Amino acid sequence: MLTREYASAFVACLNEERYYDAHEALEELWFPLRTQKTPEILLLKGLINASVSFELHKRGRPHKAPGPWGVYMKYREYLPQIGKQNPLYLELDDAVHAVQRRLSA
Repeated sequence: MLTREYASAFVACLNEERYYDAHEALEELWFPLRTQKTPEILLLKGLINASVSFELHKRGRPHKAPGPWGVYMKYREYLPQIGKQNPLYLELDDAVHAVQRRLSA
């Protein structure tokens, strides 16, 4: 489901600190399938929530960020399984954690 096009858009947005746009890049893929509770759909939901967490930091509301970050961490448990099927998810996870490290520094 996740293609290089979506993955590249998400990573580019994160790298450019356009976290809202990163959210939108994956939501386009996730939204039509959101009622399917498969591991891949839930992992997408988690990645979207990670970008929401970053946007909250950017907007000066870091106290609100742990909620969406927690959703990401909850669904990240599917990463090993999904990452074997589609390594693009591993790249997205790396990009998310790079942002998290920057924000935590």
